[in-house]
Amino acid sequence: MTTVKDVIRLFEKWVPKHYAESWDNVGLQVGDKNQKVNKLMVTLDVIDAVVDEAIENNVDLIIAHHPLLFKGLKNIDFQDPKGRVVKKLIQHNISVYAAHTNLDVVNGGVNDLLAERLELTMTKVLVPTVEEQFLKFIVYVPQTHLNDLVDALGDAGAGYIGNYSHCTFRTTGTGAFKPLEGTNPFLGRQGEIEETIEYKVETIIKKTQLSSVIQVAEKAHPYEEMAYDLVPLANKGKQEGLGRIGKLPQPMKLSEYAEVVKRNLNISTLRYIGDQDQMIKKVAVLGGSGKGFIDIARNAGADLYITGDLTFHEAQDAEEAGLCLIDPGHHVEEVMKEGVKDYFLTNLDALPEKIEVDISRLSTDPFHYQ
Repeated sequence: MTTVKDVIRLFEKWVPKHYAESWDNVGLQVGDKNQKVNKLMVTLDVIDAVVDEAIENNVDLIIAHHPLLFKGLKNIDFQDPKGRVVKKLIQHNISVYAAHTNLDVVNGGVNDLLAERLELTMTKVLVPTVEEQFLKFIVYVPQTHLNDLVDALGDAGAGYIGNYSHCTFRTTGTGAFKPLEGTNPFLGRQGEIEETIEYKVETIIKKTQLSSVIQVAEKAHPYEEMAYDLVPLANKGKQEGLGRIGKLPQPMKLSEYAEVVKRNLNISTLRYIGDQDQMIKKVAVLGGSGKGFIDIARNAGADLYITGDLTFHEAQDAEEAGLCLIDPGHHVEEVMKEGVKDYFLTNLDALPEKIEVDISRLSTDPFHYQ
């Protein structure tokens, strides 16, 4: 049986909760982690019509980008639109999980999906928010179990440096210990000091790997109590963050690229700022509301910045500074629906039982155009 907890565990391997901004509200919003899941549905927003769609399609779990519960609730009034949605979810035993800014920043998330749709190449993070942290993991092991331990560590993801795996450094020395009452030592006898030749194995791990690496090492290690050290490292790790910046395959006029944006994001209209004939070579994109990062995009060398919810004065300032802007709307973040669906379909074997994965067919954009 696959439960909500199983699905969350799998999802958070890709989209960790700690990647979210401090002000954000991500994770399980409504429901029971032990609830059985036969079918999940991915949506941008959890609104009344989407919940009706989920009910009609026998969905057990909704994974959304925008949190259903964002600000603190003082009460749940069933006559209030938000309260009505919560009531309907509970009545039909549908759980809701939200991945918001953590899905924005993660590799392969919203901003990478948008950059891919917008045909950007050589992309990098626009606004770094998370940097991978590394530790040196040091463990002591008798020669008899050296190879088993080293292989287990490497297979668990320890020792990756660039395009090299299973990297370790090993030195030998004398280990000494005295088994006390209640022990069952692999070597030596209770009450007697034992000396043996041991290998000191050093390797590098990501901080996020720590618990799994220790678990694997203890399984491969023969001692009752495995001795190990952890040393924080200053090595620079991979950065994750908001937005992406990259280059177009070939320069084109703003007016030409605006048509590419409409076609590839499947929108009929957009707002833009700038000279239609200005040549665009370098483009920054930030899904959702990114007006606070206009200066960062300009200082990064972007000719064009694409983001939603732009306001009058920010647009004026960007125009004066010579930066082109395109506002395709906030709802273009719905590219996440296919991205999240693809992740689950690719990793279904990691769940106790396979489940159905679908996306909401409804547009949750509140704006209409004529």
